[in-house]
Amino acid sequence: MNHPRSTKVFLGFPASSPAGKSIAAGVEVAPDFPREWFEFTNPEDPKHLFSIDLTWLESHWNCTFGTSACHGIDAAQTDVGCCVHGAFLADEEDRDQLYDAVAEMPPKYWQNRPADTERYIEEADPAELEPWLVWDELDDEEGNPEPALKTILQDGACIFANRAGWGTGAGCAIHQWGVAEDKELTVVKPEVCWQLPLRRIEDYEERSDGEEILRTVIGEYDRRGWGNGGEDFDWYCSGDSGCHTAAEPMWLTQESELRALMGDASYELLAEHCRGRREAREAVAAAGLDPTQLHSPHPATEKAKADMKQNPFES
Repeated sequence: MNHPRSTKVFLGFPASSPAGKSIAAGVEVAPDFPREWFEFTNPEDPKHLFSIDLTWLESHWNCTFGTSACHGIDAAQTDVGCCVHGAFLADEEDRDQLYDAVAEMPPKYWQNRPADTERYIEEADPAELEPWLVWDELDDEEGNPEPALKTILQDGACIFANRAGWGTGAGCAIHQWGVAEDKELTVVKPEVCWQLPLRRIEDYEERSDGEEILRTVIGEYDRRGWGNGGEDFDWYCSGDSGCHTAAEPMWLTQESELRALMGDASYELLAEHCRGRREAREAVAAAGLDPTQLHSPHPATEKAKADMKQNPFES
């Protein structure tokens, strides 16, 4: 008797890890699937090359923090989402913008607001560390630890993480204030927070003609983006189809973030390319053919469509 051959599933992580178990259970998709990339030169700088993960930016991922669809990276405290470790600040500008946000944000948005916040802002003593920050260590490009500022942890999560039951609900206090009062999130939130789950990697490289250029890669901030610890998260959103239910693709929903990461001229070039791809897929679908033959869609977005058993948004 001929038995059907089993298909080996590459989880991308150790089978015993939380990541491996989540993928094996069908909660998340495995990370190693075909992706499409779009490379182009910054129209404002001939020595700046962009490499863009179209599979990610054409996905319909959306943040579900503060809702039942967000299971949190720590199952013991699901209402703090991915804000378990605190946020490292990128530079002095990042620090200054966070200070300005705290000074302007009404207390009603911030559950864990330190009692001495008002005094600190009034006295403005540059020698005193902000009561929402602490000195820690972060590895540099050579892997050597160096001093770095990050947000304080309170009760096992970032001090800005509101818990369930707070007046404005569970979620990031700064994000809730920013959305409610129409603030630019790429300014008021720490850089690492507003970028997630977009990941920008930049490095200089020597072109084949000997010229040095800057390459900027923008793609999915998946579990691996967190380093070796990413496989230990109890859950992660970018690969879960339950977080791929936005009405529009990410190149539209994350426009502000992409403009901040790329610049306006480069974003416009990317958007024009994505619009053309969408129009081509629409034409193929109208002809009764399978539009997925024209691109490599994100499997979590495709799974979300299948789970819903209808197509309320375009791919």
